[in-house]
Amino acid sequence: MFKNTTSLRRTAARLGLGATAALVLATALPGVAQAHVTVQGEAKGGGFSVVAFRVPNERDDASTTRLRVILPKDHPIGSVQTTAVPGWKVTTATRKLDKPIEMFGEKLDTVVSRVTWSATGGGIKPGQFQDFDLSLGQLPESGRLVFSTLQTYSSGEQVNWNEVSADPSVEPEHPAPVLEITPAAAAEPASSAAPDTTTDTTAGTTAGTTAGTTASSTPTSGTADETSLTLPIVLSGAALALSLFAAVLAWRRRGPVEALASEPASEPVSEPAPGPERVEV
Repeated sequence: MFKNTTSLRRTAARLGLGATAALVLATALPGVAQAHVTVQGEAKGGGFSVVAFRVPNERDDASTTRLRVILPKDHPIGSVQTTAVPGWKVTTATRKLDKPIEMFGEKLDTVVSRVTWSATGGGIKPGQFQDFDLSLGQLPESGRLVFSTLQTYSSGEQVNWNEVSADPSVEPEHPAPVLEITPAAAAEPASSAAPDTTTDTTAGTTAGTTAGTTASSTPTSGTADETSLTLPIVLSGAALALSLFAAVLAWRRRGPVEALASEPASEPVSEPAPGPERVEV
């Protein structure tokens, strides 16, 4: 009996440890999956957009002291502008293009290749994050841009966020920040109501005016016809209702009189002794 009780206690203890470990993993894994550099903001194709590189610090014993963002080589960006970030120093590097790109009618053969933010203070503390803004343009008409980033800690550790998974449903261990580009809205089609272009502009204008007048008069005529048909029906219904109401009132008034007249005369009876006069209601 004692051995069975001890065995049950050991089994329960093992189950408890297993459940605790599963709970810790379930709580920790979502945080690990989200603790990487990402791109925040919307980007419209063919235009300029301000995006932010969000950098969380997933270390408990070190701060993030530097972030380096490498711009995509397959899609050179003509305009890359930074903004001041308190507690950080920003620097840029450029590269020469093999094939110049055109921007606002100007040929560009040199573009920004990377941007680096270096902490001048304590950097990003454990449990905190920091956004680093960039203005980018002109962006491609559609598709996505992949940025390779390097995160450096006060301990000297470096983490490359530069992996892209071939399967979108599987996230790599160190995913690279990806900016999805929304295609620019298509131009609105020309109105089909505009008159066709003809050699005789006067005739075209007259025809267009006549057609417009005819088209606009059609709904008005239809509305008038519906009104002319609806009004007599409503008046007829009202007259019928009044007639029925009058007939009911007349029947209620004539009913008791006709009933009394149709009753047979009663046989004479002896009159009672004189007394107070009673009136039948």
